[in-house]
Amino acid sequence: MRRQEDREVEADRAVLEKEERSEPSLICPPPRSRSYRPPEDLQSCLESHVREVFGPSLPEDWQQTPLQENRLKHRLLVRLAAELGHAVPNSQLHRMRRAGDVLAFYRTPVKDETKIDELAAAELPPNLKIIWQK
Repeated sequence: MRRQEDREVEADRAVLEKEERSEPSLICPPPRSRSYRPPEDLQSCLESHVREVFGPSLPEDWQQTPLQENRLKHRLLVRLAAELGHAVPNSQLHRMRRAGDVLAFYRTPVKDETKIDELAAAELPPNLKIIWQK
């Protein structure tokens, strides 16, 4: 009887060790869409956010507002990212020196497709075909 209990305990330990060694299975989430289309009222939206964040110390031309103070720059960019669903990537933060730079960034539409996708969707000459391998 004792041997049978010992075998069961050893079998349980082996199963536990095997489970501990196996890595958890990760399920890949669906890819997020990175496409962005600027809204019609982008300029007025951005201007109102700049006025809210920077207050009465704005220059006459609001697009010339300098973004030198990092706290205010961060506050502005976070508000815009939340409202527009499109954030300035870290690699381009240093380019945002004035409110006009932010406006130029948000005016640029972003497509969520590769050049191959564009070619596949385009009308191609009859001698050219794109076939996806599965």
